[in-house]
Amino acid sequence: MNPEEVRELVRRAAELKASLGSPEHPQPLRGKSVALIFDKPSTRTRVSFEVGVTQLGGKALFMTSRDSQLGRDEPLKDTARVMSRYVDAMVVRTFGQSVVEDLAQWGSVPVINALTDLYHPCQVLSDLLTVSEHLGRLEGIAYAWLGDGNNMAHSWLEAAAALKLNLRLACPPNFMPDAGIVAHARERGAEITLTHDPREAIAGAQVINTDVWASMGQEAEAGARLQAFAGYTLDAQLMSLADPKAIVLHCLPAHRGEEISEEVMEGPQSVVWDQAENRLHMQKAIMEALLAPQVS
Repeated sequence: MNPEEVRELVRRAAELKASLGSPEHPQPLRGKSVALIFDKPSTRTRVSFEVGVTQLGGKALFMTSRDSQLGRDEPLKDTARVMSRYVDAMVVRTFGQSVVEDLAQWGSVPVINALTDLYHPCQVLSDLLTVSEHLGRLEGIAYAWLGDGNNMAHSWLEAAAALKLNLRLACPPNFMPDAGIVAHARERGAEITLTHDPREAIAGAQVINTDVWASMGQEAEAGARLQAFAGYTLDAQLMSLADPKAIVLHCLPAHRGEEISEEVMEGPQSVVWDQAENRLHMQKAIMEALLAPQVS
């Protein structure tokens, strides 16, 4: 995405949030259907998209591989072409990035990446909305990422590339983000710092972000990851190194006592509940931009 598209989504999501419950809240999806195709279970992603489609006047259809031909090895290109004749958009939460890309290649309707193992773009766009709400700006801020160089870290790198942000990532040696994604962000003007020291990343930062150490599908690695991530817990001691007015983000679910302490999670600098709510408003802005761009 280009900088103007990112800023417009943040602006529009804030506008939709402000108009919620009022007669002025738009319903640009009236008469439209959106398929939610989930290989991975969820709470926030599913509910925010289902409620978002409803609030915009549309109809959401939830599907998993267990109750569709996707679970019986139907080629993705066949699914994409058939679904494109039934629905107006597909929201996909899956494992491989290639699933989203294949559906987009062979389908003729918008395909929204609700999460893959490589990227989590809707979450980071929602996070940017949260930062804008609490700090009043997106640029001129030091962003710190602590933990795994995972799909969230990759999407933050993409956001940093789009907006030329100052992003510091502290990850254990064997859990660094993809080198190609880092290089791409730097080429586009992002100020990227890679370190193995959480203290270096968090020092003076205004936005502190972390995530679970073992994501869905990595449960067998949980024990080894607990050892590898020792010292990366976002606790009061680490937070004391950040800007005094820093905000704390976590995309949830959180494992208190592992990647984040109870004290920080429930503390005054935590904005994770606003962040979670903003998934709803950002999903609506994304769907509106794709399905009814003339409205925004």
